[in-house]
Amino acid sequence: MGSEMRLKPHDVMRLVASDKWRRAAADESIWLCLTCETCSARCPNDCDPAGVIDTLRELGLDADAADAPRRIAAFHRSFLAQIEGNGRLHEMGMVVEYKLRTGDLMKDVTNAPGMLSRGKLSLRADRIRGIDEIKRIFDKCGQR
Repeated sequence: MGSEMRLKPHDVMRLVASDKWRRAAADESIWLCLTCETCSARCPNDCDPAGVIDTLRELGLDADAADAPRRIAAFHRSFLAQIEGNGRLHEMGMVVEYKLRTGDLMKDVTNAPGMLSRGKLSLRADRIRGIDEIKRIFDKCGQR
């Protein structure tokens, strides 16, 4: 987590443990977490702060999507849409969907040709064999 964060992982865990999770969910700090899971790996109490932060994000999006910073919410939804549709991440599809959700269509567009020519972006999405299982998971979670 960056130094610009008001709440550190231990602060988030303390708020959740004292039933003040709404305060933690409303703080921008949970959206700045990179989900590197370093806090969970190093937790001396064998807790999972990264998982708690991820859950708080989901609760925040379910309660009021306006609470999430627009670009982060757009990234989150674009990522999940690619997983739901393909069973794995399709980078080009995610970039396009993210750009459409944010309305920032032209930013970084000059990087695309070079990335395509070096094979960093693929126009074709690869689907996994168990895509029906992924769709059932999304159905059960109410993501559709």
